[in-house]
Amino acid sequence: MTLYFLVKFLHVLGAIVILGTGTGIAFFMLMAHRTDNAEFIARTASVVVIADAIFTLSAVILQPLSGGLLMMLSATPITERWLLASLGLYAVAGLFWIPVVFMQIEMRDLARRAAAQHAALPERYFVLFRRWFAFGFPGFGATMAILWLMVAKPF
Repeated sequence: MTLYFLVKFLHVLGAIVILGTGTGIAFFMLMAHRTDNAEFIARTASVVVIADAIFTLSAVILQPLSGGLLMMLSATPITERWLLASLGLYAVAGLFWIPVVFMQIEMRDLARRAAAQHAALPERYFVLFRRWFAFGFPGFGATMAILWLMVAKPF
């Protein structure tokens, strides 16, 4: 196996981790939210925050490193339009993902407090959840578009 194919494998693996973790996190947070059970939401959000920190963050760091190395190894210029579009979309995904991380942490903390007090979830939790849900569409959509651009290289 050449260095190029090893790095390409790691790059594809990073994309899989980002998409898989993102999909899993969205699914489990949505399912927990639908229960309206503060204790269950707090436990689920705690795991989600950990998963984002371990899996998503490591893949988000790996992607530009492995991508840059792939560019170097293949002599691909940064002026390739598909690559420029991918980098722009990566920035868009990041602009939506970073606030989502903080929203998840705050939603977890709000659910923990409500569970500890045997109280209903506060309105702030619901505001954050709606924003978190809305941010998922452009963030995940940008990631899906990047994957398509990496595979198709349409222009």
